[in-house]
Amino acid sequence: MASGCAKRGGCPSDYVAVSIAVICFLVLLSRSVLPCLIHKAPRNNSSSFWIPVIQVFSSFNLLFSTMMSINLLQFKTKHWWQYCYLWSVWVEGPLGFGLLMSCRITQAFQLYFIFVKKRLPPVKSYVFLPLVLLPWIFGAAIVQAKRPLDSQCHMGLEWTLPVAGLNALYVLALLAFTRAIRHVEFRFDELRDLWKGILVSATSVALWVTSFVLNEIHTDTSWLQVTSRFVLLVTAGILVIVFFSISSHQPLLSQISFKNRQEFPRMGLALGIHDSGLLFRKEEVRPVDPNEPLDKLLLNKRFRKSLMEFAESCYAGETLHFYEEVYEHGKIPEGDSIRRIYMARHIMEKFIVAGAEMEVNVSHKTRQEILTTQDLTHLDLFKNALNEVMQLIKM
Repeated sequence: MASGCAKRGGCPSDYVAVSIAVICFLVLLSRSVLPCLIHKAPRNNSSSFWIPVIQVFSSFNLLFSTMMSINLLQFKTKHWWQYCYLWSVWVEGPLGFGLLMSCRITQAFQLYFIFVKKRLPPVKSYVFLPLVLLPWIFGAAIVQAKRPLDSQCHMGLEWTLPVAGLNALYVLALLAFTRAIRHVEFRFDELRDLWKGILVSATSVALWVTSFVLNEIHTDTSWLQVTSRFVLLVTAGILVIVFFSISSHQPLLSQISFKNRQEFPRMGLALGIHDSGLLFRKEEVRPVDPNEPLDKLLLNKRFRKSLMEFAESCYAGETLHFYEEVYEHGKIPEGDSIRRIYMARHIMEKFIVAGAEMEVNVSHKTRQEILTTQDLTHLDLFKNALNEVMQLIKM
């Protein structure tokens, strides 16, 4: 029977594993926060912001619950907050690995509908994500009801294999969605990121299952208990940092590194749209002719600058920014559906959805027509909204 630190925790390798896990989470936290702070990326209410936040939350849960459930730290007395079913069943399962994989599956689900079906997903991400998580919640409830864990949080082989199967099921679900979008020519390596996610998660599950089974079965072998605990936590730490580093969210931010901030300051430039940046490009200053129509006046640098200053002073600068983005959207060839979808989705999230960063003042009917469109590549997708915005600019 295992004895000493192999049973109670607190071996030198245990503290090394905890240190590695802490470092991994701090690196993950810096990778998630620093780019947004340095590039002053605006916070929005879309899934592109909340899903990465949930990934950080689930990563912390996975690491901390793994540390608590496999008894890495030596506690002289048993406290209520060391309850096995809290950490091993709920936090490590539904709120840890289950939530982490559900976020990635939700991203793949969104990519499938946007780029294959060419429309926004029929189910909002805040609804789809809990639905994907339901099997984990049901599984945790069953384990809680049957109470198979002993005082050392071991559940035995008859329960270990079904839990491993549930982990594998989520990897297979991610694989199915990824295969469905494998033919799409993404501009920001989303497909490559998903394949990497599958490889990392599958490898992690294999290592987890091996270590978990050894930890559950060979409870009488001290060195095996210590080694399996170490592998479990270190693998979890590597998983969360690699998984988040290849996260396929915020395409524009993924193109803006510390070195090329000036190279891709806008989505139009990131997509390679010719002569992108209508309102900000350098050109020869021409005299303003007030008799020209508004669409021609907007091509004049002096007029644009004056109008932008006035609009910003009236807190209405989003109207001109919307005009520019739609202008760039119209320059993408009709046959280039992938870039049109990228630009359309960018405009929707920035200007159209309620609570957007620069939400424009358009009618509810026009807003719903855009958000419920069945074709994100339609040439006149923003026509009605642009007409309404042009009226505002004229006023």
